[in-house]
Amino acid sequence: MSGKLQKEIRQTKAIGSLEEEASLNIVRTADVLMAKVAEVLKPYGLSATQYNVLRILRGAGDAGVTCKDVGSRMLTRDPDITRLMDRLEKRGLLTRDRAREDRRFVATRLTRAGIEMVNQLDRPMERLHQRQMKHMTGQRLRALVGLLEEVRSGG
Repeated sequence: MSGKLQKEIRQTKAIGSLEEEASLNIVRTADVLMAKVAEVLKPYGLSATQYNVLRILRGAGDAGVTCKDVGSRMLTRDPDITRLMDRLEKRGLLTRDRAREDRRFVATRLTRAGIEMVNQLDRPMERLHQRQMKHMTGQRLRALVGLLEEVRSGG
């Protein structure tokens, strides 16, 4: 096998199987896409993981969610979601409040500044995704989405 990926990463040894080549292509593609996301987020002082947390909290609305709920909704796993949220809280982007009825429940919500920041990022992120995928037709994008969902459900 001598696909584009092998040349791109300058690997001289053949990739062992088609399954390995497909898996490596997914990883490489994710890295390329995430590098561009990082460029958009850098001026805001956010990582992709922090941005993901802000979007989750915006979606939760006034009810808020627990740290555990945030962790379960993340696009990528983060073993230390509590520390990540501590940093966002220090920046004034979120608050955490204990429920009076059940002191174990800590609701995390966006502050006004957090809402404003995540809202400011909607358009730049939308433009980025459009640029990244503009060369593909809607039909091919739907097929890609279906294939990626199939990969995730089969593993």
